[in-house]
Amino acid sequence: MTVSVNGKSIVPTARKPRQLLALLALRCGRVIPVSTLVDEVWGNDIPRSSACTLQTYILQLRRLITLSLHAASGWDAKDLIVTHFNGYQLMADPSSTDLREFERLSTEGDAALAAGDAATASLLLTRALALWRGPALVDVPIGRILHMESIGLEESRMRVHERRIVADLLLGKHSILIPELQMLVAQNPIHENFCAMLMIALQRSGAVWRALTVFRDLRASLIRELGVEPSRRLQKLHQELLENAADLSSGSLDFLLSAPHTSGGW
Repeated sequence: MTVSVNGKSIVPTARKPRQLLALLALRCGRVIPVSTLVDEVWGNDIPRSSACTLQTYILQLRRLITLSLHAASGWDAKDLIVTHFNGYQLMADPSSTDLREFERLSTEGDAALAAGDAATASLLLTRALALWRGPALVDVPIGRILHMESIGLEESRMRVHERRIVADLLLGKHSILIPELQMLVAQNPIHENFCAMLMIALQRSGAVWRALTVFRDLRASLIRELGVEPSRRLQKLHQELLENAADLSSGSLDFLLSAPHTSGGW
């Protein structure tokens, strides 16, 4: 996690203030109730001194901000971490965060893909993914609230990754995508969308038997892990490979454009 004021980091090394800053930054511009902050930092083990201790953590963050502010700026640390009745708010411009930039690029990329402009979609979605430097909040202690936030962030990243690969498949980059898709399938063995994209990339690269093997392995994993068969959409793709392997339907990517993001099935 990086949070800076005038180019200077204000991320504390202490665990709980770092945790507090992460939640304030993720919900930048919104008032976060004290009860939510307390729940995040202490969970079920709330000390009697939680209110005073929380105020101490806020004071530590404000001190770091003060060290980064220019004396002539007219700003005060209390202008950036604002105290409200029973809550606190980080008053930074949301558009200055990587998260909001990721969301903006993702939205524009989705719109380009929906409009049939795969090249622009690939460019925008690639730029969105380039903002990521690792798993969400990997260097921050997380409680219940940040755990939910991190799940949402990772799901968003995975969905954008899928859409970027779909765009590249539409651009005919089948062979180039195979190593990336093989790695993704190995990491997510019951992720049907990744398996479907790998099947398509392999078929269009002339390796039909390898595409059929991907389906076989996915089916075995789904039955073993969840006791279910692959979805009807994936079974249809598999049937197309069996019946018309030399000329897979040109609409084989349509279901990926409309399919919801999921790790287990459509």
